[in-house]
Amino acid sequence: RAKRPRGAGRQLEAGMRGILITCNMNERKCVGEAYSLLGEYGDLLYGPEQFSDHEERLSGSDREEDEDDIEAALKKEVGQIRASTEQKLRRFQSVESGANNVVFIRTQGIEPENLVHHILKDMHTTKKKKTRVILRMLPISGTCKAFMEDMKKYTETFFEPWFKAPNKGTFQIVYKARNNSHMSREEVIKELAGIVGSLNPENKVDLNNPQYTVVVEIIKTVCCLSVVRDYVLFRKYNLQEVVKSDKKDAQQNPSSLTEEQNSEVVKAETEEEKKSPKEVKEENK
Repeated sequence: RAKRPRGAGRQLEAGMRGILITCNMNERKCVGEAYSLLGEYGDLLYGPEQFSDHEERLSGSDREEDEDDIEAALKKEVGQIRASTEQKLRRFQSVESGANNVVFIRTQGIEPENLVHHILKDMHTTKKKKTRVILRMLPISGTCKAFMEDMKKYTETFFEPWFKAPNKGTFQIVYKARNNSHMSREEVIKELAGIVGSLNPENKVDLNNPQYTVVVEIIKTVCCLSVVRDYVLFRKYNLQEVVKSDKKDAQQNPSSLTEEQNSEVVKAETEEEKKSPKEVKEENK
């Protein structure tokens, strides 16, 4: 039996938006859980995705999980899928992340922050466990090349909806690098925190319960970025932990995303460099 490799021919690259998901060993099952969970909440927030009859039969996890086709039928189907994909991008599409135990679901026509926050808020409220192998689910609102100059230019505009005056807030930066040895954690944190400070001097670091958490996930030569709310309350966006009861939950309420945060935040890059270093803590595993 021929098997289709997960995300074959599609790889994470600069310019993509989506959702980064970590799992415990079983990436294929993680993709299936992700399609199911994202499809459920995506339909609630944005309405059902429209397909042709042929696309419906090849949709979501069916394309990833079906292993029963004989080789001849598989080759024909792969050709049909390729033609269909070229004509229309799907709402959720798995791509190769470039790291073990990490799945990247590229999104089309939705706001990753809004969707993931809605999922975690619902799970936090209901305490209903909906996944088995998915650990963390992080929205990725923008990606750029993982080189310091590229990151500085990109984030000068990327951070504006949250941190440019008159907008302001308390923040922390969490950093994780996979399969990358040329980036310096200290340098990245120093430069990005300086950019946040330069957009509005009233932006202040808070390592205990910040209003915003800047998520920096580097995989090989791609830097994935997002600015999220309720990072502490939602247990670092861990789906396994957020459904556990905790007395502290009664003292905190999930925040609401405004239209501004839900809007497109990837804008044209600027040339001006910023500086004003602040000390920010690295995310713990």
